[in-house]
Amino acid sequence: MLRPTQIAIPTLVRVKDGALDRLGLYLARGGHRRVAVLVSQGLVPPLPDRVALSLAEQHLEPAAWAEVADNDLEAAARLFADLPKGVSAVVGVGGGKALDVAKYVGFLGRLPYYAVPTSLSNDGFCSPQSSLTVRGKRRSLPAALPFGVVVDTAVCRDAPRALTLSGVGDLVAKFTAVRDWKLAFHAVGEPVDDFAALLSDGSIHSFLGHPALDLEGVRLLATSLMLNGIAMEVCGSSRPASGSEHLISHALDASSARPRLHGLQVGVASYLVSLLQGENTERIAGLFEATGFWDEVARDPFSRAEWRAAVRAAPAVKEKFYTVLSSRDVLPEVERALDHDPYLVRCCR
Repeated sequence: MLRPTQIAIPTLVRVKDGALDRLGLYLARGGHRRVAVLVSQGLVPPLPDRVALSLAEQHLEPAAWAEVADNDLEAAARLFADLPKGVSAVVGVGGGKALDVAKYVGFLGRLPYYAVPTSLSNDGFCSPQSSLTVRGKRRSLPAALPFGVVVDTAVCRDAPRALTLSGVGDLVAKFTAVRDWKLAFHAVGEPVDDFAALLSDGSIHSFLGHPALDLEGVRLLATSLMLNGIAMEVCGSSRPASGSEHLISHALDASSARPRLHGLQVGVASYLVSLLQGENTERIAGLFEATGFWDEVARDPFSRAEWRAAVRAAPAVKEKFYTVLSSRDVLPEVERALDHDPYLVRCCR
């Protein structure tokens, strides 16, 4: 694994209360006059209106304005093909689908992309990939990090609580992902980029210092998730952010009768994997207690049988990707944990 010769990191970063209403100002300062705006379909009405007003106040023209309902590759390609002439930036506003599509449209057009998430359900808003569906299957396609990241902490604080807790679940995955990366180094000689690993690990600890979902906690969560995305760009791999816990979640996506939010699945899988790794279990459990993550998952528990099947299928999800699941037959340990661990008993029925 080689570090990219050029590392593109966000140039503009605004993570604060009221940032959404200054979006037009940030774009104008970048010299943009005609932009394409892609928003999530069904976004709470005041939010698109605030975006439109912020552009109008700076005399910016939304030369293209589209609602995004699906994150399939064909839809992204059509939006790219239909971009009006003179558009100098692509802006994605809303949740994961809109942001992934906008990111990919900007990547295809080699245009600066501004990510404006209205919730913090995962680290995808600032990652070097776009999660799109290709022929009905989810794929992570190469893209570019945003030129700008604009997070209105009040907007994200007021998003549905389950979405924010999903972001907490995706954040703790960095504990287990980095540990898996180091296991791969010792077992099969896979190189570890120490700076990327340090960046990912350090980002979690900043949120651990204030594990709340108030304005300050949301600011720390947004910053931590953003740094995880940058860590992937630094090393040219998903290793700093994705390990065996993500393999389990992907297996659930493929086989579950009712897949849940990515970060909720990943968070529970991270706790389970931490038991297998023998590290960070108390930290993860404590953070989930402090934020209410366990309570959120327990309100709608997972299927224990589906989790057993997902753990069994997970090692085959990604070829030549060594994790703790590759190190031994973990199924007996997983069975015991699902049946007896007090947190997992609440989350899996």
